[in-house]
Amino acid sequence: MPRQTFWKGHLRLSLVTAKVSLTPAISQSGKIRFHVINRETGNRVESRYVDSVTHRPVADRNQVKGFPKEDGDFVLLEEDEIDAVALESTRTIDIQTFVPAGSIDWIWYDRPHFLKPEDKIGAEAFSVIREAMRASKVVGIARLVLYRREHAVLLEPSGKGIILWTLHYGDEVRDAVDTIDKKAKADKELQAALDKQLTNWKPSLVQDTVQKKVQKLLKTKAKDAPKSKAKKQPAAAKQGGNVINIMDALKKSLQS
Repeated sequence: MPRQTFWKGHLRLSLVTAKVSLTPAISQSGKIRFHVINRETGNRVESRYVDSVTHRPVADRNQVKGFPKEDGDFVLLEEDEIDAVALESTRTIDIQTFVPAGSIDWIWYDRPHFLKPEDKIGAEAFSVIREAMRASKVVGIARLVLYRREHAVLLEPSGKGIILWTLHYGDEVRDAVDTIDKKAKADKELQAALDKQLTNWKPSLVQDTVQKKVQKLLKTKAKDAPKSKAKKQPAAAKQGGNVINIMDALKKSLQS
């Protein structure tokens, strides 16, 4: 499947600007997802927002974001009010700070994205920025609005492109857990055991074994399950005369 571009804008460093796009570097599309089913009818169960007091469904137009106050009430914020406090330019990655490559611990890294130029004109400027960071052994720090939230981002040269990482904020990363630090010498036998298990990195080392077992289970159950009878279609509303409901006719045709 082609990779989906979900953000387009500009990458800027001083007077150099390139038209770029972002694509998520990881995907969850291959994960098995289950539906909630009504055991009695075999139909899917829908999820709806309901009022916590009246238990009545709430229409989309009446749904608004609220922040709880100490008195139990809520401060309501409209979408345009939230958008107004975001970055002035949500379509420009403006690199203004650099730090030495490898100086940020991995615990700060969040989501990776592929950053690439969008046209031939931007490709040259993009390459200049990438190679300048690579030659100086630095990574760029900028800010960007993604997933409806402002993020600090890190830009790192990688091959012919740049990987953009969203970073965790300072208040999101907890302090390290205290450990008992006893002085100890490396055990030669343990080192030898580690060396025997040493291998080169490959994606197959981190396969989701549970996912594969679930897939196998689904295939087995689908094969052994008895064929269910065709569900009865709801009766079509009387149209009067010999007028035919096209959707009902199409469903009957497909069933036959």
